[in-house]
Amino acid sequence: MAICKVWISLLLALAVVLSAPAARAEEAAAAEEAAAAPEAVLTLHADNFDDAIAKHPFILVEFYAPWCGHCKSLAPEYEKAAQLLSKHDPAIVLAKVDANDEKNKPLAGKYEVQGFPTLKIFRNGGKNIQEYKGPREAEGIVGYLKKQVGPASKEIKAPEDATYLEDGKIHIVGVFTEFSGTEFTNFLEVAEKLRSDYDFGHTVHANHLPRGDAAVERPLVRLFKPFDELVVDSKDFDVSALEKFIEASSTPKVVTFDKNPDNHPYLLKFFQSNAPKAMLFLNFSTGPFESFKKAYYGAVEEFSGKDVKFLIGDIEASQGAFQYFGLKEDQAPLILIQDSDSKKFLKEQVEAGQIVAWLKDYFDGKLTPFRKSEPIPEANNEPVKVVVADNVHDVVFKSGKNVLIEFYAPWCGHCKKLAPILDEAAATLQSEEDVVIAKMDATANDVPSEFDVQGYPTLYFVTPSGKKVSYEGGRTADEIVDYIKKNKETAGQAATEKAAEPAATEPLKDEL
Repeated sequence: MAICKVWISLLLALAVVLSAPAARAEEAAAAEEAAAAPEAVLTLHADNFDDAIAKHPFILVEFYAPWCGHCKSLAPEYEKAAQLLSKHDPAIVLAKVDANDEKNKPLAGKYEVQGFPTLKIFRNGGKNIQEYKGPREAEGIVGYLKKQVGPASKEIKAPEDATYLEDGKIHIVGVFTEFSGTEFTNFLEVAEKLRSDYDFGHTVHANHLPRGDAAVERPLVRLFKPFDELVVDSKDFDVSALEKFIEASSTPKVVTFDKNPDNHPYLLKFFQSNAPKAMLFLNFSTGPFESFKKAYYGAVEEFSGKDVKFLIGDIEASQGAFQYFGLKEDQAPLILIQDSDSKKFLKEQVEAGQIVAWLKDYFDGKLTPFRKSEPIPEANNEPVKVVVADNVHDVVFKSGKNVLIEFYAPWCGHCKKLAPILDEAAATLQSEEDVVIAKMDATANDVPSEFDVQGYPTLYFVTPSGKKVSYEGGRTADEIVDYIKKNKETAGQAATEKAAEPAATEPLKDEL
């Protein structure tokens, strides 16, 4: 079964541009030579995957689908990189797995492949697995992977070794009295684990560092960053505490959502976080911007002890976010909070002087969440019923019927192919009064928390008693009809199931 897997997150809204430098003459010649050589990318599958991972101490694996356009674009760049890196000492191996092949799907599941292409770095026989977060063109792949081999942390022996710490990126340096002991071992463990995200260094000479001090009390970890206080230290070398320190310190107190590519890494971290998020959107180019910025940053300081992350966004650069949250430009300036349960709270046409009071009301639990929903259709006479966020619970969980519901995106090619098939299946089942086939535009409506929608199309089957399963059956009309007839509940069965339930139940959980 081939479904169009996509990331359903604000990451789609980020206009991340990966620009490669101009190739030098010798690099161009090397690329031409690589293009003429035999394929250097290893082809892996379920039968040889484990052996390949065990054989190569460092290997980059691409999980792809033959129909994926992004995979097709990556393929020639990936092969060029593999050719160039085959000459590296030691060789850096690139491999690929057709995750759409039935026999390889268990591999994709094991390594949590939820979109294509997904690239993962396997180290030390698979004992250490990291997401590849580098460029997608040959030269960028080569440069990124060369940095990923060798020691996770580099020793700083002289001031000239530390000049890179002021390049406007995030760097973590451990300062020790000697390169041994629990603190140093823990530091290297964290460096190995997080090396795909950060550059690590270590030294016994604190005065070699920018703004260094020979009298600094060692051991400590010093994080350099191009924002906020620029340098922050920690003396807690517990592995978990060190990871949390790096995570908390490596994102600005206020992330800026604009067209500056330097801000994109922080945006990714912001939206990937599970913490509650406060977002102020306004026009950066208008006069009130500075007064809003001052008020917002003041609010951030006032609520610094709260578990919430803050963002300020230019509406010109944030169109993807507006679409995702169901917002309109004429609502700006606006402030929005999405909590860890995905509930959203909105104040539109907010004034700078209202920001602190509104945030206080949120933390005091005084705000009412809002829901993104299309209008409930006045006429809903087609075989496949249109469901929106405001009536999905009534149709799916309270109707007393067996419901097959599709979550789709209007632009998804696989959704378009499935649409007439669902129409045919629904028409076939129209005489079945206890059956409904429905669809929801997941880009225009908030998906209920009962459903885990990680890609389009996603289908669930819900029975009158409340049983909910992810539909993984065939994609022909006959197969869908057959599945529903075999798995639907009758009124008597539903009553029996409900009678067997305990008086108080936990929220429904996916039965995959």
